[in-house]
Amino acid sequence: MSRTNLLDREVGRAMSTLSAAAKQGLGDPALAELVVIRASQLNHCAFCLDMHLTIAREHGVSEKRLDLLSAWEEAGDVYDERERAALALTEAVTVLTGGFVPDEVYERAARHFDAPRLAHLVALITAINSWNRVMLARRIPPGGYTP
Repeated sequence: MSRTNLLDREVGRAMSTLSAAAKQGLGDPALAELVVIRASQLNHCAFCLDMHLTIAREHGVSEKRLDLLSAWEEAGDVYDERERAALALTEAVTVLTGGFVPDEVYERAARHFDAPRLAHLVALITAINSWNRVMLARRIPPGGYTP
């Protein structure tokens, strides 16, 4: 079987709908792109990185913020506390080293996001992790995204 056939149209539409709903419900397009870029960095998904870096720039995210994203914890005041809480949650949900998201990471995010926005943030992280895995399984190279 060809790896390009690993995602049928119906599943792709459902994943796209989830991603769009999560981004819309989060209500901050720049933050949404930082979150999906960070997850894609952790998952080594070059296609998604290429795509979401382009989208982030379209939303006005600065090159400095994009350049320092992989070292967000050490980047000083480049990211505010709300963004740091979202990025910490992104890493905890993406990596799941202890088999769960630590309470302190979840509670930190809950201090910055109301319940609906927190639910959308978790859904966005879950969606990009799914996309990363699909694209990696299919071995889709970067460069195929066109806005």
